[in-house]
Amino acid sequence: MEDYFSLHLREDDIRAISSIGLAHLGDAVYELLVRAYLCAQGKATGKGLHRAAVELVKAPAQARLADQILPLLTAEELTVFKRGRNANVNTIPHNASRSDYLKATALECLFGYLYLQGATERINELFNAMMEVTRDAT
Repeated sequence: MEDYFSLHLREDDIRAISSIGLAHLGDAVYELLVRAYLCAQGKATGKGLHRAAVELVKAPAQARLADQILPLLTAEELTVFKRGRNANVNTIPHNASRSDYLKATALECLFGYLYLQGATERINELFNAMMEVTRDAT
């Protein structure tokens, strides 16, 4: 039985997945991290959790946070990020600019890629660096 919580695919198999596919998975990885972060920060009510999560997962926030970690990315990670940023997206949400949406897609692509590599420590490192910015802002 495959362990999808601790998945580790070969590099060739990951490369075969489209950037949109990686972003699709990375969106879920990022959402899970945000929800866990908010619970750990003591957000108690369902309404408060939902509002706080929406603020962190919308494209403009993801784009802003992605800018914070760009200097931390390895050459390989930056290549994956750029691959996601260049994804062929057809629909942009009304609350996001095209550039913010593409940067958010790039971040999600990177998180999906790292997840499929089994690089959860690296995801955690990058996510913590992103959340450090949000803690400093409050």
